[in-house]
Amino acid sequence: MLFKDFDPIEDKLFQVMDNDGHMVSSQWKPDITDDFVLESYKFMLFARTADRMCVSFQRQGRLLTYPPNLGQEAIACAVGKQIRPQDWLVPAFREMGAWLLKGAKLSDLFLYWGGYEEGSRFSDTPYFLPSAVPIASQLPHAVGIGYAAKYKKEDRVVFAFVGDGGTSQGDFHEALNFGSVWKVPVIVIVQNNQYAISVPVRKQTASKNIAIKAIAYGIPGIKVDGNDFFAVYKATQEAVAYTQSGNGPVLIEAVTYRRGAHTTSDDPTLYRTEEEEKSWETKDPIKRLRAYLVSRGMWKEENEPPLLEQYKNEVEKEFAIFENHAPYSVEDVFKYQFKEMPDELRQQQVAYEKFLQWKEKNKEV
Repeated sequence: MLFKDFDPIEDKLFQVMDNDGHMVSSQWKPDITDDFVLESYKFMLFARTADRMCVSFQRQGRLLTYPPNLGQEAIACAVGKQIRPQDWLVPAFREMGAWLLKGAKLSDLFLYWGGYEEGSRFSDTPYFLPSAVPIASQLPHAVGIGYAAKYKKEDRVVFAFVGDGGTSQGDFHEALNFGSVWKVPVIVIVQNNQYAISVPVRKQTASKNIAIKAIAYGIPGIKVDGNDFFAVYKATQEAVAYTQSGNGPVLIEAVTYRRGAHTTSDDPTLYRTEEEEKSWETKDPIKRLRAYLVSRGMWKEENEPPLLEQYKNEVEKEFAIFENHAPYSVEDVFKYQFKEMPDELRQQQVAYEKFLQWKEKNKEV
């Protein structure tokens, strides 16, 4: 019923809670307890704390290029809370919360964004693909995994993330097409954060929304307020029930805003206005969920500072694990590209090792 009532052709936005934390569609509120909501809020707060510290670590030269998650925490948390141990997570690169809820440790993330190949292992958490930096390339993989699960009659759901820019890639459309034909248990979550680096959504597509693209492939699509934890949770819940029944994929467009830079190498002031940024601050997902909890007597503002201090200490401990890790092996740069290293790559490794030896020798001089 949810997908019928919020038909993307009509460009309806599914929302349960407004910007001030008030229920606007209480009939659609997911059946979860206030304790569960409070736990989710605290987790979103932890994810934001870790994210901000990652940016700080990068600015200090202690971490490599990093993609901030600021403003998109509700999506990762609401989806991540519904990923079971046997389900697959096929990520993009801006859903830290889902990574952590799937089983990754912060130290794993630091290893990954610190350039370590083993950072993609995520503490050997099963059914978890590495981050996909080539845009939308992970979606055909997600469909293939879904096909395998269906063929083997396994009880699995594949959760795949992509950004709004990824919907302009052929991989996105090919994945939806094959997924629909094969009726695989895949949920594609598009984090529409308004910009693919500096390219706004209006230059990505002439469609009235992204969810409407599902119609061409014969699958349900829904446009959701991505800063509304309840709306994302409910839409995902319905999508899970739909795809587990053998009906095939679901496309969720979660409308949100990337409040930070695309990555720490980006300057968003070059392509968007301060007025726009301030207008989206009023829709912040953590602010909204906090307001809801305060109104229910479940949270007080004075609870936050000591909790944030605790979270900062936890992040620092995880970062210390990363910084005390063994140095990155030069061999690791080359050996993971192919099953058997081709001669050309081997020659590059030898040349680079000679350069490092020359560099060390000249440093001593």
